[in-house]
Amino acid sequence: MTEGQYCYPLCMFSWIGPLKPLLSALMLPPVSPLLLIFAGLLLLRFSKRWAQAAIFSGALLLWVLSCSASAYGLNQLLLNSYPPIAPADLQKSQAIVVLGGGVELYAPEYGQPILAALAYQRLLYGRYLKTLKDLPLVYSGGKGWGASSAQTQTEAQVAAFALKRDFGMTFYLSDGESRDTRENALRSYALLSAQGITRIALVTHDWHMQRSLMQFEAAGFQVLPAPMGYIQPPLRWDTDFLPSGGGLEKTRIVLREWLGRLHY
Repeated sequence: MTEGQYCYPLCMFSWIGPLKPLLSALMLPPVSPLLLIFAGLLLLRFSKRWAQAAIFSGALLLWVLSCSASAYGLNQLLLNSYPPIAPADLQKSQAIVVLGGGVELYAPEYGQPILAALAYQRLLYGRYLKTLKDLPLVYSGGKGWGASSAQTQTEAQVAAFALKRDFGMTFYLSDGESRDTRENALRSYALLSAQGITRIALVTHDWHMQRSLMQFEAAGFQVLPAPMGYIQPPLRWDTDFLPSGGGLEKTRIVLREWLGRLHY
């Protein structure tokens, strides 16, 4: 990949990047069903029938999208799921690349920023794979489009500190510049291809793997998916079909990934 090829995709979509957090919030639950309910309230002055339909639809949609069972069903319907990587398959890879998943800036118990739960789960699995096959461990994560101005460290720096603190290990390489999955792929390729590394085991959540795989392959990698953090199937029929904060968050994740894939 030449320098021009590398810069063009980053520049072509740079205008929409800063809008991603706002657009996602408006299109995804809970905001989208709530907007439908609010629209119904405003319609009460003009058409009681349409107002009631909007309010009922928004409330029903919010209920359904807040259920853990719905999150699992949508994940199966909208996204591809991947089997866990077999230890023997790691022999085909030259490196393990772990994708970032966010930073928690307020962590007074540690006295400094820490990896968000999703990011730390990915780091743990990447480190586990390295115990199975001693391949170079790479981390990709900078400051996302929705990052606060108070964030002074890149996610890669926070991850490097966590890896050293918890496991006494260091990354072979890290990318602290990327702001989304597209840039994860392009910047990782720029770093690793210069080292002769183009075959990788890619670590991210199963629900994030389809979009990640597409973009890393488009960047030039030969990718072996190493998914983790699967969305759980319904296990309790009395609670998995009731609204919960956890169910809403999982549904939101699935729909965000689906929209991200459509955009790509």
